[in-house]
Amino acid sequence: MAGFNDIQITRAITNGYHEKFSDRIVSDVHIVGAGPAGLTAAFYMAKGGLKVTLVERRLGPGGGIWGGGMAMNDVVVQDEALAILKDMGIRTDRRQEGLAVVDAVEMASGLIFKALQAGATILNLVTVEDICLYEGRVAGLVVNRTMISGQLHVDPVTFGCKAAIDGTGHDAAVVQMLRKRGLLTGSKTVVETGEGPMNAAEGEAFVVERTSEVFPGLWVAGMSVCATYGGPRMGPIFGGMLLSGKKVAELILERSNAAQPL
Repeated sequence: MAGFNDIQITRAITNGYHEKFSDRIVSDVHIVGAGPAGLTAAFYMAKGGLKVTLVERRLGPGGGIWGGGMAMNDVVVQDEALAILKDMGIRTDRRQEGLAVVDAVEMASGLIFKALQAGATILNLVTVEDICLYEGRVAGLVVNRTMISGQLHVDPVTFGCKAAIDGTGHDAAVVQMLRKRGLLTGSKTVVETGEGPMNAAEGEAFVVERTSEVFPGLWVAGMSVCATYGGPRMGPIFGGMLLSGKKVAELILERSNAAQPL
């Protein structure tokens, strides 16, 4: 095997990555957190024609799916969400106790693959340090390398977007950036409470019902909904995450198709 050398390999990676990175500095929608809700939202929005970029602080996308419950790599999905997995070709033919049991590795890898195939881009090992507010709207993200952020005095760079989604799960990290500045007030947001105790059935319903725009230009999906509005946590059942991701995608696409600000 011949025809290439080590320098060509390095140049191919750096050129390819920086072309991708530069193209995604501005997107229609930036999703913070490539977990189940974020990946599902990316899949449907990219299929709908939007330019979508997921920013993931960890090395591996997929969020909390991989480990299942207590490191048993199966997860549960209720019937209402099975159509989403069918859209992505993820098998759901095993049933226990009236619920669909899905292989966690297949589900995580399937969501990642389908989001990418639909046209979304994932930038992993990139963390969000802050947000940009222009004219009272979230209009961008301030990002840095995960290994640098908080460790070295290296300035971040800025991404621009028409809308952002907080899909960071229990942390609701982007929402917290608004909270700490006192920008979230009134009845829409339960300030500083975080998510409530475990109640899977109520939590799954809550996360779908309250998926919404929490601040102009910033939407919440998945467990970030519970952390923002004070809903119950729900453990290793993921149907609500999928349904929340699809719902936020539909809401944003509806705005886009109506030529309204995202």
